[in-house]
Amino acid sequence: MERSNTTTTVQPMLITARELATMLAIGERTLWRLLASGKLVAPVKIGGATRWRVEDVEAWIEAGCPVPESRQNA
Repeated sequence: MERSNTTTTVQPMLITARELATMLAIGERTLWRLLASGKLVAPVKIGGATRWRVEDVEAWIEAGCPVPESRQNA
């Protein structure tokens, strides 16, 4: 029986601000400004670290980057 040497790329579930900025093709400073103004999908806080769920970011991009509903009425 022959074994298949397939490699699978594992996509992280959470990404850093730097990784998100690269994904969005913007600078990190712009990313933090978008977050502060409520125009970016909410991050997850883990201790002192700020991370974003990849699936949330991808869904937000697919929807056309709308202002998150929780931030629209603020």
